[in-house]
Formats: sequence, C-alpha cells, structure tokens
Amino acid sequence: MIFEGQAFQVKALDAGLVQVTFDLKGESVNKFTGVALRELDQVVGLLEAKSDLRGVLITSGKEVFIVGADIAEFGNVFASGDQGVRDFIGGVNQTFNRLEDLAVPTVAAINGYCLGGGLELCLACDFRLLSESAKIGLPETKLGIIPGWGGTVRLSRLAGLDVAIDWIASGKEQAATKALKAGVVDGVVEASQLYEAALGVLTRAAAGELDYAQRKQQKLSPLAHNDIESLLAFESSKAFVKAQAGYHYPAPVAAITSMQNGAKFGRDQALVAEGDAFISVAQTTTTKSLVGLFLSDQYITKKSKLLAKAALKPIKQAAVLGAGIMGGGIAYQSAYKGTAIKMKDIADEGLALGVSEATKLLNKRVERGRMTTLEMAQVLTRIDPVLSYEGFDRVDLVVEAVVENPKVKQAVLAEVEGHLSDDAILCSNTSTISISLLAEALKRPENFCGMHFFNPVHAMPLVEVIRGKQTSDAAVAATVAYANQLGKKAIVVNDCPGFLVNRVLFPYFAGFSMLLRDGADFQQVDKVMERWGWPMGPAYLMDVVGIDTGVHAEGVMAQGFPERMGKHFTAPSDLLFAAKRLGQKNGHGFYDYAPDKRGKPQKNATQVSVELLAAEYGSLKTFSDEEIIARMMVPMATELVRCLEEGVVATAAEADMALVYGLGFPPFRGGIFRWLDEVGIQAFVDMAKPLAELGPLYAPTVDMLAKAADGSSYYTAPRGDEQ
Repeated sequence: MIFEGQAFQVKALDAGLVQVTFDLKGESVNKFTGVALRELDQVVGLLEAKSDLRGVLITSGKEVFIVGADIAEFGNVFASGDQGVRDFIGGVNQTFNRLEDLAVPTVAAINGYCLGGGLELCLACDFRLLSESAKIGLPETKLGIIPGWGGTVRLSRLAGLDVAIDWIASGKEQAATKALKAGVVDGVVEASQLYEAALGVLTRAAAGELDYAQRKQQKLSPLAHNDIESLLAFESSKAFVKAQAGYHYPAPVAAITSMQNGAKFGRDQALVAEGDAFISVAQTTTTKSLVGLFLSDQYITKKSKLLAKAALKPIKQAAVLGAGIMGGGIAYQSAYKGTAIKMKDIADEGLALGVSEATKLLNKRVERGRMTTLEMAQVLTRIDPVLSYEGFDRVDLVVEAVVENPKVKQAVLAEVEGHLSDDAILCSNTSTISISLLAEALKRPENFCGMHFFNPVHAMPLVEVIRGKQTSDAAVAATVAYANQLGKKAIVVNDCPGFLVNRVLFPYFAGFSMLLRDGADFQQVDKVMERWGWPMGPAYLMDVVGIDTGVHAEGVMAQGFPERMGKHFTAPSDLLFAAKRLGQKNGHGFYDYAPDKRGKPQKNATQVSVELLAAEYGSLKTFSDEEIIARMMVPMATELVRCLEEGVVATAAEADMALVYGLGFPPFRGGIFRWLDEVGIQAFVDMAKPLAELGPLYAPTVDMLAKAADGSSYYTAPRGDEQ
C-alpha cells in the first residue's frame, strides 16, 4: 500500500500502474470533505513523485462513486467573501489540474452516482468508463451555483457546447447510455465488468495503443468555434435558458457566461473566468436559500429514515379505500414503487375510475420511453381492485381516501378496522378533519394516524403524517416507512384543524379574500404573487384546488380558529360557489378553462367573475405591489410561526420544506422561515404594523416580537441537521 488515509487509498498494480480508491471512512457514500480534498492533494503529490509511474486507475470503494462536495461542510466558504471563495476553488482546481497534467494516462471507473465535483474530478481524467446503472451530472445550478472545479471548462471542450449547456443549465442527472452518446464517457459496461474494462483501457493507453496525450491537449485548448459561431451559440442559449429558469435563478445563465468568457482561452485562463462566474452567484440570496433547502431536505430525509426504523414490521401489502382520482393515484404510486396494494371501492364504476387513473399515468411513462409495456403490466399486477374486504386480514397498512365527511369517514374506518389484524396500521387521507375526532370511532386508536397526500399524488412529493392524541409511535413509524417506500417526503405533524399545510394556506387565502373585498383586481394579485415567485397566483390556485373544496376547508378553519379565520363578510369563494363556478373541475372559476391539444386545462380571462365580484365589492381600487405582497404573506408567515410555537411542527426546517413540497413556495426564497431571516424579523414586524386593523390574522406573535427586539433569527445553525 502506497498510501492509506481517511478517504483515499493508493496501491501499486503491475507494470507501473497505480490504483487510487476513494473510500471515505464513516460514510455510506463518497463526498468531497475538507479531509478528502487534502488527502487527494497528497495523493497527487505522491503520483507526481513516483518515477516508474505508467498509469493511474481511479475507483470507488463504495456502491456510489462520488456524490459531490459536502455542502454542509463547505457552506461557510460561500460566506467568506470573494477572496475566500476564490482561494477555495483555486486550491481544488490546482489539485485537479495536477492530476490532469500527469505525464501518464488516467482512467476513472465510475459506478453508481457521480455528481458535481465527483464528475469534475473524472473530467480531469483522460478516459471515463461507466457501469450501465451509473448516473452522472453537474447539478450545481439547482443549488444556485455553477460548477467551480472545471466543469464548465472541461465538459464544453470534451463534449461540445450543446451538451455542456444542456447538462449544466438543467442540472439533470444523465443515464449511462446518454452520457456515452454525448461523448462524455468512453464506454459503458456491466457493473461486474467495470474494473477489468477500466484496467484494460489503462493498460492499452500505457502501452501507447490509445492516444491519451491528445485527450489532455483537447482540454487544455480554447474552444474550436469562430467568433460568429460562438456569439450565436452563447447568446441564443442565454436567452432560452433565462426564459426557462426565470429572473430569480441566475446560475444557469452565469454558467453559460462562464463558458463564453473562457471560450478563447486555454484551460488555466478559462478556469479564472469560471471562478469569476462562480463568485458572482455563490454569495447571492438565491444560493443561500437553495443551499439551505438542500440541507433541510437532507435533514428531513435522515429524520424520516430514523423514524421508519422504529416500525414493528415491514409494509409488504397495502390497501386504499376509495378508488377515485386520489385513490387511483395512491394505488399507482404504491404499485409503481413496488408495494402491492388492494384498491377497494363500493362500486365497479369506482374501481374502473381508479384503474383508469393508474393506467393513464403508466401509459404516459411508456409514451415517454421511461417504461416498457412489460414493466407497465408488472406494475398493474400489483394493484388488486376489490369490492370486498377479503384478504384484508393480511394487509399491513390501509389508507382511507373516501369523501371528506367526518361521519362517512368514521363509518368506513370502523368498518375496515374489523377486517384487519390487530397490528395493522390504519390511516386517513383527510386534508382537514381532526385525526383525534376520526379516532373516536375506532377500537384501536393507537394504530391510527393521518396520511395526507397532495394532489396529484404522483407529482407532489409531500406526505403529512398526522399524529392524533392516541396515535402510537409505532403507527407513526410504519406510516413514515410506507411514505418512504412511495418515494415521498414524510413530515410528521401534530393534529389540529388543517394540520400544517392547509392551516397555513387558508390565512393566505383569507388575505386574498380581504384584498378583493377592499377592491383589488384578482388578476393583478395573481401577477404580483407570481412575480414574487409562486408558481401560480391565489385566484388561479383556488381554481385548481376547487372552489367548493376551498369553501368547505374555509368552514373547517373558521370553526377551528374563529378569532383569526372566522368569516365576517361574504368571501369571493362564497360568491363563486353560489354561482356554480367551481374552478377547473367544471371549467369556470375566477378564470374560464378550456383544454389544449394535450387535454390540459388552459386558463382564460373572463368578465363573468369580474362582474360577479364587482357587484358585491364595488369598483376596483389601486394597490401597490408591496401592499399586495404584505397583505398576502403576513397572514401565512405569522400562522406558520404559530404552528412552530405550538409544536404542530417540530422544526423550522420541516415547516419550510412542507410548504416548498406541498404548496410550491418559491424555492429561491428558501421557505418562510428563511425568508423571515433574510428580510429581518424587525422589518417583517414593521411590514405587518400598518395592517393591524385588518384583524388578528395580521398580528405577529409574542415570540416574533421578542426576536425582533433582540435581533435573533430562526436559523442559527450552519448545518442542515442542526435545525
């Protein structure tokens, strides 16, 4: 053994060849920590000093090659100022350059995931081989930054501008076959053959059979484009990417600018241009927010895995009650992710609807080439449509997804409980009804909890797991485990009206209702909130949710929190509901809807709703963008703070992720608590003060006032696991 450290081991092979293995001790995956980077620099020094060196093979000692840099560890680098950031990325680039400049061939044998800095290391090698199941990519733009260790420089020179711009601007993971076709890697083999194949390439290159010197020179040289070609390629790409990414996400365009500014230069000067672009985005609010979300996501993922370990038995057989759109969506997701599920309904028509929903979703995957017809058939065999409870004694977990009516739900839950084993877990997919109330109908309330999916089930990542007064830890653990099996983000909350997401959403809607009552134009409000970052404005969102659903939920919230959410005027939703304008579900709400060529409903402005509101509230009045934002966001933010203070949700990180995953809260703002920290609690209190006359919904909490007074914030720890 030539070298053995905490992250890297180096051993001699035959004929002057050396194997460098990345195997970070104490971790399940390889990532670039400070220790790993320092050791890599040592390793390169040893290779440079080895007089008989003829070639280097880089491998992984884990199932995952390298997932990238340890963002939690390097987060403080972003706050170190321009020179601190430049020194950091410059040091890593120097190590990678020295590896690339070795006078011998280098080959990377890539298994599993190879992302970010991991791929940048491999790009510094002369040859790259992938196992057929491996995935590679440069996802940095998803964190608001750009590749800073040579990714924009080397990928553009190896695979061309089109590939580099697509891969880097999108941040998507790429399958092995696509990477081979794009020219980013040199071969794809079965995992069992990867080592021998990579060693074979290295042996041939060391023997002079493969021209590795040309590979090195290609990456050292300027891009092979004339001025006109470059101008057209870069400027058209920037315009397209900017339109796709939006104003709030500057990193994709910064990555293209980096390539453009370094195009005429060799590697070393092009890396300086890359560093300039990296610095331009590394210290922005967007990057701070997106990195914060990344750490929070790691935190909730780690927490849900730990919770799931407490489950008393695995969930091998699930069931869903109610085979409508929601039930069919749950059945699809369970079957698609590998857990067999019974789909029960009281009528053949309901079962047909549920199977149709699952089949439609699977057909889309087949049409897009993401699944074969054989795989689709295998998924469908895991869905068992039934009209009776036969076999339910072998079911491990049941999700009730019938009509949102407490009496109906209680009756159905009590009925199915009688057919389950004593240790089976029973869940309700209610969006508003108290779990503790529903549990009153059960003989084993300790086995019961809420499992609130968001519509559409296949697309929405969040699942709220709601703990009732008598819910056991084992029931929560089993439900979280099932959510994990479905590929969902499980966040555990305590029972209260609306739980977490809906409890926070309806104050936002209440602010919207009061704005319209006071003369605001709902179309202007939509535009302002969409510019602020929401995927859709409140009027459009109410149409998508369903006006009737909204009216029902508003009633539940008003009953639960009468002081803040009680209705004291006829709300816009009440007016539309009375006029039978229910939103997208019947084609008429705030907007009118008509299907496009793909059958997706497209909104169109209509005077009908405008006149309906004007008859109740009078002529329109002018509101500034700042007034609209304050009146919309203050109720939502203060209610979320109350949820944290009351223990409905355990941490600010979980609260923020719930709104990002459940409502589409603007990721570049990092969640409400990160937004509050960014604007400052005192500034938020000042924003709310002029709105006090609108009622207690606009009153900051005592804790918020205390934080404003002492200048503290909600996120005080730098790491995502210290929320």
